[in-house]
Amino acid sequence: MALDVLVRVDADGAYANVTLPAALARTGLDERDRAFATELVYGVTRRRRALDWALDAFLQTPPPPRVRAALRLGAHQIIELGTPAYAAVSATVAAAPRSHRGLVNAVLRRVAEAGTPDWPDDATRLSYPDWIVETLVSDLGRAPAMGVLESMNTPAPVHRREDGYVQDLSSQMVVDAIDVQAGDLVADVCAAPGGKATALAALGARVVACDSHLGRIGLLKANRASLDADQMHVLAADGRQPPLRPGSFDAVLVDAPCSGLGTLRRRPDARWRIEPSSIARLAELQTGLLDAAVDLVRPGGQLVYSVCTLTATETLQVAANVTEDGGLESLPPPSELWVPHGDGALLLPGADHDGMALFRWRRA
Repeated sequence: MALDVLVRVDADGAYANVTLPAALARTGLDERDRAFATELVYGVTRRRRALDWALDAFLQTPPPPRVRAALRLGAHQIIELGTPAYAAVSATVAAAPRSHRGLVNAVLRRVAEAGTPDWPDDATRLSYPDWIVETLVSDLGRAPAMGVLESMNTPAPVHRREDGYVQDLSSQMVVDAIDVQAGDLVADVCAAPGGKATALAALGARVVACDSHLGRIGLLKANRASLDADQMHVLAADGRQPPLRPGSFDAVLVDAPCSGLGTLRRRPDARWRIEPSSIARLAELQTGLLDAAVDLVRPGGQLVYSVCTLTATETLQVAANVTEDGGLESLPPPSELWVPHGDGALLLPGADHDGMALFRWRRA
């Protein structure tokens, strides 16, 4: 099953976090085997570059996609999981295409005999595109960036709120950082799928949850219904031109679309999908969303900008445009868990949470 999913992700462009749950739902695997299948799919997808480097030393020509996926499966078990070579090779050969089983057997045995690879550079060792490593080292410093990259190669924990909604702790901490009282009027201008909006509604706020993608409006409605978030009102609207009354909101949240470089362990194939050119394009969108949100905040109200990425372009540079507004005062980091970052703060990926950037302002 893991091999089938990997072929779909690698060769067909499917999303691992969508394809794997659907595949698991069609099986009768017990909890232990489901966890193992998940580790195979997510682990191989994360470690694709490193595994290919170890395998290519013993390949004369590029193998077909399904054979490549089988080789990665075996190499991941041998190199990363410490599975005994005889077991990893045997199980992988049995799952490989019959016409290439001899090749898979020979290459994986060579990988096992070679031992721990002598990686040529950090990007290969950590299995990221060069540009992601270079960007984070430039923006965060070498030591913090290496820690972030190492952390995002570990499995992501699952956190459930008291109401049962699955939401990473970093997103929950963004909600905690918003000064909201019962009865306050709050705008969440990029709300789908609705995790933060429903949490704000649970605090007693009246939440206008906007999203410009009609397909994601259905997610907002479904989460509103399942969580009984009656205080949350769903609106299909472009956050850059919100049809909302200026100066009328106690708090405005801009949880903007971003490159997601703080959540790569949760989205294992994202590191291979994101293009360097997308950073500037996303920053332009984020700036437009934030510029429009400023006008919605009432005097004394709060503006909050959050993105689950760590690039300077999408954090410091976007926030600088707002900080220049003389009517807004920057607020300090909400707790010691947040690392100061310009006028805002970063939550670096850790053992129990994803990475996040947060900026908060109070209107005079």
